[in-house]
Amino acid sequence: MTVPTPSSHNPDHSHPSAPQAGPGDQPGTAASPPPPAPPYAMSAGYGGHGGAGGPLALRELRDAAVCAVAVAVAGLLLGVLWLWLAPRVPLYSDGRVVLFRHPEGEEAIGAEGVFGLLGLAFGVVTGIAVFLFRRKGGVGVVAGLGVGGLLGSVLGWRAGIWFGPETNLPVAARAAGKGVTFDAPLELHAYGLLLAWPFAAVLVHLLVTAFFGPHDEGPAAVVAAPQKWES
Repeated sequence: MTVPTPSSHNPDHSHPSAPQAGPGDQPGTAASPPPPAPPYAMSAGYGGHGGAGGPLALRELRDAAVCAVAVAVAGLLLGVLWLWLAPRVPLYSDGRVVLFRHPEGEEAIGAEGVFGLLGLAFGVVTGIAVFLFRRKGGVGVVAGLGVGGLLGSVLGWRAGIWFGPETNLPVAARAAGKGVTFDAPLELHAYGLLLAWPFAAVLVHLLVTAFFGPHDEGPAAVVAAPQKWES
């Protein structure tokens, strides 16, 4: 007697590779595959690791250099105005030493105050002027404005001393004569005033750009409509 071999097709046991039917599925029907996540459109501004950083960095450096040089040159005008508007400190010589004509005078403090006010005024003017010439702004423009303002302050300070009264007091006293009043050279002891120009310029430029500059709208994310999958 031979024992019948069971058939390879067993309706009670599905193939291991076939999807298992869930408890809510109808018998004999396979579960439909889950729909994939809806694709999102890639934004137009995405460039991956493109080579746009090189030309952009060079353009920013060029803008910073041009802005710094243009602003720093205005420091000569600052020095001339400081020399013109600053109060003079009167001195005289008794033949041995140089003395203050007004020991209790505040001309020296007034001269430093004039320099600080001029620095603030130049900062406001240059900040607005750079915005008018370059409305798009940029990191290079702001950096050049700050560096140029600092260089302009230093240049104006030194120009006021160079073009001003003699800095060698013994020589100036001998040239004036005994008991004759002469002007002391311009001096700047509060070196923090050199920062008045760059701080005012950068602050004014950022404020004007924020209120009146062009505003770039970011690219909106475009979401594709999900596709319908038929079971």
